[in-house]
Formats: sequence, structure tokens, C-alpha cells
Amino acid sequence: MGHMRGSVGVQGLVDRQGYRDAMARLGAAVSVITTTGEAGDAGFTASAVCSVTDDPPTLLVCMNRDSSLHDTFVANGVLCVNTLSAAQEPLSPLFAGFTDAPMAERFDAAAWTTMVTGAPVLSGAVVSFDCRITSVTEVGTHSVFFCEVQAIQAGPAHEGLIYFGRSYHRITVEAA
Repeated sequence: MGHMRGSVGVQGLVDRQGYRDAMARLGAAVSVITTTGEAGDAGFTASAVCSVTDDPPTLLVCMNRDSSLHDTFVANGVLCVNTLSAAQEPLSPLFAGFTDAPMAERFDAAAWTTMVTGAPVLSGAVVSFDCRITSVTEVGTHSVFFCEVQAIQAGPAHEGLIYFGRSYHRITVEAA
């Protein structure tokens, strides 16, 4: 393998904007992460979702600790990763807080069900992972939620939604 070189900022450290620009080149699925419980219902848009291991089935979700919803997710201890279909793209800016819509109104924009944990499961999502948060690790400005998957629901969608280059892109998979 060849030696890989990247651009570096001052004193050999990668600067924040350079890192953000590079991450914009890393395409990712768009998900609405939801929770419910004594702390209330909440949801936010995320592309920072990643598989950790399949034994036990575990994924991670990253969330800014400055988010007004952060403590709600920690207190509830459950979440559902709802991966958006291309047709559900309007939910992304809505749950990202790009409008002034209150949380109840955001949830009213779609149909929801539940699985094991009670966290809202988006009807028609490409896939939904119903999870219990098993640990939270703080890294920089964010919390990393490690989540054990309790149930999975695959949707009928054949068109996914990817965020790449700071914009949305529809991807299509031919039906088998």
C-alpha cells in the first residue's frame, strides 16, 4: 500500500473547517433519531450513525451535547434510528430544526408506530433500528450513544437518501 498524505493546518493539526469540508465528501444515509419516555418525545436529524458490532447488535449515534434535546435522549435511555427514504426528505430539515415548528408538529408530519422500546418508528422508513442506549461517551462537543438494537423493521422503499457534498441525493436500488 502507498503512503497516504492529506492536507494539514497549522502545526500539523487538521483545522475544524478543513475537517468539515473533508467530511462533506463522506456520503451518509440520513436518519431521524427519535425517543420517548418520561422526559418526553423528541427527534433530530443525523447522518452520524454507524454499526459497531453484530454480537450483540450495536450501533452508535452521535449528538451535539449543546442540543436542547440531548438531556431528553439521555434521560429516556431509548432511541430509534429511522433511515429516511427519498420521499421522506422533507422530514430531514424539519427534524434538524430548520423551521420553528414545535416538536409535536414535527411528529404530526408523518405516521409513526412503535416496536419494543416504545420509541417512535417512522412508517415507510428504509429501515428502523429500535434501540436501548447502553452507554454514552463524551468526545469533544458530542456524545456518542452506544445503542443495543432490540428490533429492526425494514420498509418497502427502494429509493434511499444520502447526504453528500452538503446536499441530498436520491439513490435507487433495483427491486430483486
